[in-house]
Amino acid sequence: MEAGRIPPNTRLPSIRKLARHLGVSKNTVEAAYQQLMAEGYMISKPKSGYYAAEMEDRPSAIHSHKKFSLFDQRNRHMPAKTDIRIDFRHGNIDRESFPIAVWKKLSNQVMREKEIFSYGEPQGEPEFRLELAKYLYQSRGVVCSPDQIIIGGGIQQLLSLLCLIIGAKRHPIAFENPGYDGAREIFLHHGFPVIPIEVNRQGIHLEKLEKSEARFVYVTPSHQFPLGFIMPVASRIKLIRWAERANGYIIEDDYDSEFRYKGKPIPALQGLDPHGRVIYLGTFSKSLLPSVRIAYMILPKPLMTKYKMNFSIYEQPVSKIHQKTLYLFMREGYWEKHLRKMRHVYQKKHMMLIRTIQTYMGDNVRIIGEDSGLHVILEVKSDDTEEHLIQTAKNAGIRVYPTSNYWMDNPPSPYPQILMGFGGLSENEMIQGIRILSETWFS
Repeated sequence: MEAGRIPPNTRLPSIRKLARHLGVSKNTVEAAYQQLMAEGYMISKPKSGYYAAEMEDRPSAIHSHKKFSLFDQRNRHMPAKTDIRIDFRHGNIDRESFPIAVWKKLSNQVMREKEIFSYGEPQGEPEFRLELAKYLYQSRGVVCSPDQIIIGGGIQQLLSLLCLIIGAKRHPIAFENPGYDGAREIFLHHGFPVIPIEVNRQGIHLEKLEKSEARFVYVTPSHQFPLGFIMPVASRIKLIRWAERANGYIIEDDYDSEFRYKGKPIPALQGLDPHGRVIYLGTFSKSLLPSVRIAYMILPKPLMTKYKMNFSIYEQPVSKIHQKTLYLFMREGYWEKHLRKMRHVYQKKHMMLIRTIQTYMGDNVRIIGEDSGLHVILEVKSDDTEEHLIQTAKNAGIRVYPTSNYWMDNPPSPYPQILMGFGGLSENEMIQGIRILSETWFS
């Protein structure tokens, strides 16, 4: 009919006649006819029979002769196979250390609750938010009530929500340079001007921040991404004072503060702020599982009021089952036990990575950001470009990552800087990967 081979108003065979011709039951033909009538391809005239309906020309009719293969479509969108043996991706975690048996037990326990099959609270499950507030106060010095916490499906989703909450006037947002491009793009997509502000070991450059006239600033003070610097307490206090003077807000992304290998963690900016000028974000992706997709945002009370007035109608994006499972995981002590274990696992891997780089690469590289987190940066003292180093590594079966995408302008270093994550690799894989990179880049 779409192709025009059955013209409009053509009388179609009766159900009985077509069933006999095709050798199928009348019920099958009748069901097909009912579907064709529902979709507008045919009409039934009382005491006359079935007829092809009048149809407008459809664009799809032009291509109706082409055969469609689901298999072909699936393969067309599958990534090309590569021979990558070792992947230094910075977001990967140590899968072998995750307590899967405990998680399954708690998840099964949650599934036995009758109310688990209903919709959840828009802000997140109340008992989970209460447990999270207690944990953040004890571990990071964060001071908040459960009512200030919004649970979200990752940092980017929460930043998108934040843009809606603060976005009426589209005030410029000062942004660390270099900084997390995944956050920067969120602000740009929502129409915010983004002002790059350079960072160093003291944190974001405060004088340039003052001159920027920004009302919001995005920072990663506990482990600057990607450089790995840790903002000193004195700089944190100065930044809070800037927010007071500017009547602005600090957006603190505390994405992997659990993993510091030298000294004790410095309290979060939010806990040092007496005037409610810090918007605090954190995630379980690095410390638990990226696939669970649980993050959280703590809003100062004026912004929480805006959220409740305008956006509390938004449904909660995170699985109620996962929230309640994580609540039990935290309440029954498994979370603290898991964190202690992972700090030990990652510190051991971190030391092995640094030692292996020094052994195989020596003075050919400089290691940046080696005090905390799940990645380091290698500044490669070579005339090669970043792109060429990454491609030659890929040709050797090793995947490493650029840092140029984190800059809003040209990187100041004369040498290429390569991002190296280690959370998801075994010690043997790290040793083998660094050895191959050394042979590939410096031989």
